[in-house]
Formats: sequence, C-alpha cells, structure tokens
Amino acid sequence: MASTMLEPQPASATGRRLTGEDISIMQTSAPDIKARHRQIWASGDYPSVAEDVIPTLGAELVHATGITTGDHVLDVAAGSGNASFPAARRGARVIGSDLTPELLESGRRRSEDLGVDVEWREADCEELPFDDGAFDAVISCVGVMFAPSHQRSADELVRVCRRGGRIGLANWTPAGFVGQMFAAMKPYSPPPLPGSEPPPLWGDEQHVRALLGTRVEDVDVSRRQVRVDRFADAASFLDYFKENYGPTIAVYRSLATDAGRVRGLDAALLDLARRHDRGGGAMDWEYLLLTARRR
Repeated sequence: MASTMLEPQPASATGRRLTGEDISIMQTSAPDIKARHRQIWASGDYPSVAEDVIPTLGAELVHATGITTGDHVLDVAAGSGNASFPAARRGARVIGSDLTPELLESGRRRSEDLGVDVEWREADCEELPFDDGAFDAVISCVGVMFAPSHQRSADELVRVCRRGGRIGLANWTPAGFVGQMFAAMKPYSPPPLPGSEPPPLWGDEQHVRALLGTRVEDVDVSRRQVRVDRFADAASFLDYFKENYGPTIAVYRSLATDAGRVRGLDAALLDLARRHDRGGGAMDWEYLLLTARRR
C-alpha cells in the first residue's frame, strides 16, 4: 500500500497526467469558474470512483423516480453515467449531460462496451441546451450539487421537465460522510470562487424544497444510507481518494510543498474514515433522496 503521506500525481479521467497548466487552473481563483470545475472533475478517475465506490446509487435513484420504458430522461451532471445506464436499461431514451468532456468520453466508451444506448451531451447545469418541458424525467445523482449556483441549476431542472414529469435527486447530506469530508478539507482548501455555494446544501431537505419552490408537487424526501465496502481500512480510503477523486486531488495539489498541512489533512481524513468504519473498512454514507412531480 502506498504511503498516505505522499502526494499523488493525478491523472485525468482518460488516464492523461495533469500538466502544469491544468494544476494552475485548479489552484488559482481564475475568473472562469466553469474552467476550474472542468479541470477538477477531469483529474483523477471519477468513472472508477462511481463504479467502485457507489455502484448501486444511480439505480436506486432511477427506481425511486419511477423511470420506465419510453420515458425521455435527462441525467444532469451525469459524470460517466452511473444513473444514465440504469435508466437506459429500463427502456428509457436517455441523454447523459455533463460539463466535463473527459467524463462524457468515458461514458461513451462504456456505452459501447455495455451495448447500452445513451446519448451524451456537453451541457452546463446552469444553462441547459434543451427546450422547455423536453423531458418526462430529469434526474441527477450526486452531480448537480457541485454546480456553483444552486438556484440557477434548480431552475433549469424544473424548466426542462414537462408538466406532470418527474424530478429525482440524490445528493450527499451535510451531516453524512461526504459532507463531513468536505468540511474536513475546507480549512486546507483555497478560498471558494465568488458565486460558488457549498455542494452539501443540496442534501438539506429545506434547502432543496426552497430551490424548487411551488413549481413541484408530490414531493417525497428520505435520508438514506449507501453501504461503501470498497476499502479495507481508513488508509486505503485515503490513498484511493487522493489518487482518484477530483476535489480531493485539487485540495492536495493546492498545498504544494507544505508538508505540515499535507500531514494535517491526511490526519483529518483518516480520522473521519475511522469514525465511520462499521467493521472491516465498511462505511455507511448518507444521502438525501428527493423525488417530485412538475406542476
């Protein structure tokens, strides 16, 4: 096992090693917040994270949203398709949209390997390139929560869903493991760019209800746990996330040669993983599942 004290040398989702220009964008407060987001999510290997760590989460969302044969479905901030593929397997016509081209390319390759028909489109959550009411169902599995403006993103989810259509969201909660992970990384992270809101707020029921407002009805909300048993122990979790998860990679790269702060962040994340260990490295990660119908 690699030492958790060593900084990873991240690669992109396509296996490409990051250049100095890539890392600079991740570290600086560049005016183009979308460029920074693309670089963060292209680093590491998020497709493997989704498949290795939370392989069942997309299917749970698709089931709860009631997606069925013939539905026209938009998966927003789809990544490499952890919810797009389960929806397509149910007979839906699915568009997987994401801001990051590298993730879309990974999704396309996986579509070919699995023989599952999904259309892939580059799209910004805050300005979706689709007509009003174009979809029977609009879903997002721990994706839209990372867009900078929560209200603009929520407005777009509602706009592209037809009246009577369904919206389904699965997002990490502030009090759950991932929310606490972001809290642990915050003291070590560069300042957030202006206009960027904390992602785990999408896991707060009242926040999401306020974002959607009176434009939806039949709202069903539950806090659930997904069992994560990919890691043997806290150290293997830390090594994996330092090498594969874009937001974690970005924070470690921002610390540059500050070995003391690297050790501090290592210790904080190791402590978090140990406190959530249910035995043998297994952890339960809490998420908010919300489904609603467009008025």
